[in-house]
Amino acid sequence: MPRSPLHQFAVPLSATRRGARLARLLAAEQLRAWRLPLDPARLIVAELAANAVLHGRVPGRNFRLALMVTAPGVLRIEVTDARGESVPVAGCAAPEPGESGYGLLLVEELADRWGVVRGPVPCKTVWAEVAIRCGPR
Repeated sequence: MPRSPLHQFAVPLSATRRGARLARLLAAEQLRAWRLPLDPARLIVAELAANAVLHGRVPGRNFRLALMVTAPGVLRIEVTDARGESVPVAGCAAPEPGESGYGLLLVEELADRWGVVRGPVPCKTVWAEVAIRCGPR
């Protein structure tokens, strides 16, 4: 990732269903402002935010949504939550819906790359990158 993103947006949100919905809406507005396509980024944000609320929630702690264009044509989506001990594994998304549904399988299919960064303690960040076309939608 370059030292200075071309575009950058970050916001803390409550670790609630309302916060997850707000993450999707704010991401869509930011993508529009940057004149970037909404999908698949909007869908990835929705899944990562829902996972932060369902699996990364710690009472009284927020999660953080960050969007950045890290290089021409690459959008990076990051969702940071307060449950660093609960880490998804890239390449191990369940092929059939279980308790967690299709969330990470969808992210795996839509993103060009995704993964997890641990820390700072007690947090983790789940990230995804997608190739984008800049310019009018």
